Amino acid sequence: MTEKNYNPNQKEKKSMKKQPKKIVTAPIENKSKQEEKKEEKTEIKEETTKENQKVEEKKEEKTEIKKPTKKLKKEEVEVNAKSVPISTKYAISLCKFVKGKRTGDAIRDLEQVILLKKAVPMKGEYAHRKGKGMSGGKFPQRAARSFLVLVKSLAGNANNHEIDVPIITEAIANQASMPYGRFGRVRRKRTHIMLKAREMKIKEDKKEKNK
Repeated sequence: MTEKNYNPNQKEKKSMKKQPKKIVTAPIENKSKQEEKKEEKTEIKEETTKENQKVEEKKEEKTEIKKPTKKLKKEEVEVNAKSVPISTKYAISLCKFVKGKRTGDAIRDLEQVILLKKAVPMKGEYAHRKGKGMSGGKFPQRAARSFLVLVKSLAGNANNHEIDVPIITEAIANQASMPYGRFGRVRRKRTHIMLKAREMKIKEDKKEKNK
């Protein structure tokens, strides 16, 4: 062969023709493995679905067993507040102001104290105020705000325990431990407050009973 007619790819073509064809068997094995994996996945899914069904059945049984519990009706409800930042002197006078009133009336009166429309009677050298049986009085707005929160929570407790007409029977204020202020020069005011309420008893006339 001359250099002109020389073709390097000619030998490669002849060698490719001589090679026998190979039988491919690998993909069949892969298919069988894939089928086994699919079967395992389906088995796992079936097991998980069965477990979920069992859990749901148990939950349904528990819900069926539970019965609606009746709330115990209390005769008395109370509210305790510890270390309220108000004067003990004002708290005592507000306790007297609130005691013996319905919760709704007490809330209304405290709101009027905050708006400077109704004075709280106090003992001591205070300016005279208008009102029945009042000589001296004041408008303790800050203390009235904290008392308003307590009376509202007391009304909520009464409503929760099915007390229809709650009346404040006890109102007690005690001096709490007074912490020192900055640099230890001033002592802060702190007071413990306790309010109790009962259901209002409606008195029947004796004349109606005799009839």
